[in-house]
Amino acid sequence: MSLKSLLMPAISQRVLARDRLLERRARAERVRAARGESHRVHYFHQADDPYSALAAACLPQLLARYDITIAAHVVGPPPDNAAPERERLVAYSRRDAQLLASHYRLNGLEFHDGGAQPASQDVELATRLLVTAIRDGRFVEAAGGITSSLWQNPQALADSTQQQATVTPAEACAHLTASSALRRKLGHYLGATFFYGGEWYWGVDRLHHLEQRLQALGVQRFDGKDLLFPPADDLQTTVRTATPAAIDFFVSLRSPYSAIVAPRVFELGRRTGAQVRLRFVLPMVMRGLPVPREKRNYISQDAAREAFVRGIPFGRLNDPVGRPTERGLALMPLAERAGKGESYLLSFMHGVWAEGLDAGSDRGLRQIAERAGLDWDEARLALKDEGWRKTAEQNRAELFSLGLWGVPSFRVGDTAVWGQDRLWAVEDELLKGMQSCSLS
Repeated sequence: MSLKSLLMPAISQRVLARDRLLERRARAERVRAARGESHRVHYFHQADDPYSALAAACLPQLLARYDITIAAHVVGPPPDNAAPERERLVAYSRRDAQLLASHYRLNGLEFHDGGAQPASQDVELATRLLVTAIRDGRFVEAAGGITSSLWQNPQALADSTQQQATVTPAEACAHLTASSALRRKLGHYLGATFFYGGEWYWGVDRLHHLEQRLQALGVQRFDGKDLLFPPADDLQTTVRTATPAAIDFFVSLRSPYSAIVAPRVFELGRRTGAQVRLRFVLPMVMRGLPVPREKRNYISQDAAREAFVRGIPFGRLNDPVGRPTERGLALMPLAERAGKGESYLLSFMHGVWAEGLDAGSDRGLRQIAERAGLDWDEARLALKDEGWRKTAEQNRAELFSLGLWGVPSFRVGDTAVWGQDRLWAVEDELLKGMQSCSLS
């Protein structure tokens, strides 16, 4: 066992502890109050980002509900090392934003995927108009309409830009450069991001964390603890399908989001009668795809917040990158043949992400395997079998064929979604299938 494996569980448990997060928030408020500053939320907007289109539409509602100020910044796309599959990311983000808008339609969110990104000249015009709105102090009121026009009616955008965009292309470029540098300095890489008091919140999906924080500070403009953008609920289904259904669960043992969604996936399968088919893949970093520091830091902190909301133990981790993941995957075929795939996956995820077990050691992996019901002598033999690599590659190829590349991802029928916060979409698709069967 390496020194890193010995120290990482204790360090991560401290860094990701809920108490530590709350103390950081309290410290940020003490600093803000001492400086006499308002509750200022920084918002980073990317003109041609579908998630930013949704976030911009939320800004007036947030200002109406909470006594905050919004400092807006227009940024460029994420750097290459944070978006290693950029074409897939861009195409999927349009589909996903349309899905998310339909989920929050009662909040007035709209987005329609036209199948292509806006033309570069239209993005440049929109950027100039957005930067002009920032300079004129009317970004919150104008951003939603500008961004909507960019996606739905670029000619109208061009007409208005010629009349209203007083910022030159050079000035807009300078703003983008400075804003992107600020975003990186503060520790993020994406558009549609909110930053308040040392903490990041990405997109509509994470506004509930920001809202709860603001409510705890007592800055809502009227009483009530309801949220404008509550977390999407899943696991509401209690009806079992009368016909066979399956959830393809694309999972990586090194993915914290996979770890916190795995128990809920299997529970959804039990509630609906759907079979959960494990489609394990190697982690991105072990497939040669980079994960920069800003991305790693945000993911770990965000996963800890999401795990807390879901009541899932998380944070005392022992990063299984490399040999621990390979050893863990080598036992997956054995576990599935024994009908213990679920037990083994949950044991592994809990072990490395909540208990700090070292899956790279025999001691750690044995504990994981035996409590899942596997025989350790059989497991040791399975570790010598490299057949899992072929399966992992086949699963990766299948994932890419769906237009996806990251995990956790899910497929039900012809529907494929990415992210632990899209399990509600999986559930919705299962329900649609049940309704179709009942009508046929």
